Amino acid sequence: MLRFHPGYAGAAVAVFLIEVLIAVFVHDGLVRPYIGDSLVVALIYLTVRAITPMPVIPAVALTLIIAVAVEIGQFYNLVGMLGLDDNALARVVLGTGFDPKDFVAYGAGGLGVVIAESARKSRFI
Repeated sequence: MLRFHPGYAGAAVAVFLIEVLIAVFVHDGLVRPYIGDSLVVALIYLTVRAITPMPVIPAVALTLIIAVAVEIGQFYNLVGMLGLDDNALARVVLGTGFDPKDFVAYGAGGLGVVIAESARKSRFI
């Protein structure tokens, strides 16, 4: 069952724009690879919550499953296996560089989402 939640959709758009800014303007060893990977977890989570009635914990779990699946796809060169080496969008969305440290960034992103949702529901933010 799908449903639209404009608050989560707006937040997803904002995080997407931040990700684009990071990709275009930041070329360092911390923000782009690790903060960016943590934010992609938030982006996927916000998108899931924008279109489904899924509660927080199942949505975070699904988000982490997606992030891990994409990283495993990078390990096995999924982009190449699909013949999409020349497709810039596929290379950006699916990624091309496996890094086991990304799993830590995904976990941090998931934890950040849970903390933010807890704080929001407690009216702290």
